[in-house]
Amino acid sequence: MTDAAALLHAARRAGLRIATAESCTGGLIAGALTEVAGSSDVFDRGFVTYSNAAKQDMLGVSPETLEAFGAVSEEVAREMAEGALARSAAQLAVSVTGIAGPGGSAHKPEGRVCFGLARAGEATRSETVEFGALGRANVRRATVNHALALLAESLR
Repeated sequence: MTDAAALLHAARRAGLRIATAESCTGGLIAGALTEVAGSSDVFDRGFVTYSNAAKQDMLGVSPETLEAFGAVSEEVAREMAEGALARSAAQLAVSVTGIAGPGGSAHKPEGRVCFGLARAGEATRSETVEFGALGRANVRRATVNHALALLAESLR
C-alpha cells in the first residue's frame, strides 16, 4: 500500500498539485489524500463522476468515446485524467473507471478497472488492471491503492 503522506511529500517537493477523477471509487482516492493533515497545499480537487453525464459535463469526456468504448475503458480513463488536469490547478491527475461489483459481464468482468495518469507536459498514460471478483469493497480498496501507487511512481 502506498503511503499517502509520503506521496504528498513527494508532490510537495516536486512543486506539483494533484487532482483526481473518480468513478467506481466515488471519491475514496481524494479521501485517502485529504486524510493527511496539511494536504491542502498539494491536493487541488477531486471530481466524482459516477455517471456518463457527469464524465461529460465535469471532465469533458467525449460522448463519442463513451459510445465507442464504454465508460470502463482506457480511452475514457485517459480523457478523464486529461479533463481533471485541464479543469484544475493541478499538474498531475489520476483517474479511475471500472466495475467494482457485484456483477459485470463476460466482456467487462467484475474487478476490471481502467486507470489514467496525466501530467502536465507529458503524454497521458493508461492501463487496465483485472483485480478479479474480490467483492465491491475490496475492488474499491485495491483501486485506491493502485491509483496512489501510480501517482507515487510518476513522482520518482
